[in-house]
Amino acid sequence: MCSIASGSSGNCIYVGSDATHLLIDAGISGKRTEAGLEELGISGRDLDGIFITHEHADHISGLKVLARKYEIPLYATRGTIDAVKKMKSGGEIDSDLWVEVKEDQRLTLKDLTVYPLRISHDAAQPVAYRIGYGNRRVAVCTDLGEYNDYTVECLKGLDAILLEANHDVNMLQVGPYPYPLKQRILGKRGHLSNENSGRLLSRILHDGMKYISLGHLSQENNLPELAYEAVRMEITLGDNPYRAEDFQIQVARRSEISPVMEI
Repeated sequence: MCSIASGSSGNCIYVGSDATHLLIDAGISGKRTEAGLEELGISGRDLDGIFITHEHADHISGLKVLARKYEIPLYATRGTIDAVKKMKSGGEIDSDLWVEVKEDQRLTLKDLTVYPLRISHDAAQPVAYRIGYGNRRVAVCTDLGEYNDYTVECLKGLDAILLEANHDVNMLQVGPYPYPLKQRILGKRGHLSNENSGRLLSRILHDGMKYISLGHLSQENNLPELAYEAVRMEITLGDNPYRAEDFQIQVARRSEISPVMEI
């Protein structure tokens, strides 16, 4: 698993095996996506599918270019598919490329199993994704305003996770955003703060967790150093038997490819 880009301005995550190559979201330009794939030693022609979490621009802005150039199958919930089709650029995507996924129903692409899980966000029908290969499990989970026992159960037993740490609450509250937008971000259908990201991690940590990547950081309301330290503090001080130094924690980069998490 590798973040090609992750942040409030664009998200594109690669997950794959030797035989199967997937993208989670395509929220950056096709050119940037192709450059990131090239660094990983693959091309757009190698992609077996693009899984879309939801229809917001920072997750689909490069979708049309990739879909038309490579005719890649596009996987999303029915609500997301319909929302994208209503957009001006979405209507230019060949309808035959869309494949509907349903929450809590796994599907198999060659040697990978993909499991969509429900999340709370202000989009039509958003999901996160857990991907399995044999007995190995990774997940990409961003854009959720809150989590619950269902979320925790879906994220247990992972080898690696890219998890949202979107904002520092204080930076958001004193920052330039208008009040309604601040309330949206802080709300139950908004985004996870650094502290809540750490609290969620504290509930899913186990001895087999090998990598943690913090993603979808806000450019205006967060700093990589703040996210990293806040999450580490929540883990170390949280109700769990671990300390932050027990795990490899990194912050996914906004505009360049991040280190590969190889399981």
